[in-house]
Amino acid sequence: MDRLEFVREKRDLIRNEISKVIVGQQHVIDELLIALLSGGHCLLEGVPGLAKTLLVSTLSDVLDLKFQRIQFTPDLMPSDITGTEILEEDRSTGKREFKFVHGPIFANVVLADEINRTPPKTQAALLQAMQEHEVTVSGRTFQLPEPFFVLATQNPIEHEGTYPLPEAQLDRFMFNIQVDYPSQSEEEEIVRTTTSQAQAKAECVVSAKEVSDMQQLVRSVPVSDHLITYAVNLVRNSRPTNNGGSGFIKDWVTWGAGPRASQFLILAAKTRAVLDGRSAPDQDDVRFAAIPVLRHRLVTSFSAEADGVDSVMIIEKLLESV
Repeated sequence: MDRLEFVREKRDLIRNEISKVIVGQQHVIDELLIALLSGGHCLLEGVPGLAKTLLVSTLSDVLDLKFQRIQFTPDLMPSDITGTEILEEDRSTGKREFKFVHGPIFANVVLADEINRTPPKTQAALLQAMQEHEVTVSGRTFQLPEPFFVLATQNPIEHEGTYPLPEAQLDRFMFNIQVDYPSQSEEEEIVRTTTSQAQAKAECVVSAKEVSDMQQLVRSVPVSDHLITYAVNLVRNSRPTNNGGSGFIKDWVTWGAGPRASQFLILAAKTRAVLDGRSAPDQDDVRFAAIPVLRHRLVTSFSAEADGVDSVMIIEKLLESV
């Protein structure tokens, strides 16, 4: 079987299994799959009760990946995430030595639930893990299992007692995914299925090795120079300091996206093409990824707030102008 055909079949199997548990949210599932096969991390934003946690745990079940959920609270310490050293005594010899006990970060899929509820010191415990796929404790470095995927959730409507993520950490997330309310028909189906006696369960259809193989396949996909130029132009034009940039960017944006956004646009475009069974990405793939990649990387100005303009509106206008 052709490798691209194999990936497309696996994508359909994953969608079918997740749909047994999750009603609707197809765009969220697709964006999660793109980020996973790109080797990126995701920030999910949505009001409580939209099954964000259930979606992530279901995805890890379908992909046969080890799943850990960390509930972020104001009293959570960095060692609660990375792990800690304990003094252990060997009963046969009486010798004591320090032993490292792995924290919940040692998993394939880590759900950082309500990440903005914990102080910056604990949020920063994820930084090294997300970038280098390793953690350092007491001068010793430990490799994390592969594939490694961080999914963080935050509630956009509650600000009391929260600590907004700093821009440096936001930039580590490949996608910012908005989880919206379901339609009326979907909500009726949710109520119907969750209040009955029979509870559906998703089955594993992809192994961890197959996920790693698909990630390697994505990296091997060729990209034309003109597509790279288009992605870079899109990102560079989001910066108010760019010479020859659009006037609305200078009015509405304080800080634009950095080079990591260009990398993620191309990776997402390659992954979307592979999932669709295509051997190379096109401009539509880059445009599809523009909003989730750039949404959290644009720092809007006071003028934008006064004009009622958010980052999504700016990105849509940017896509028209580039």
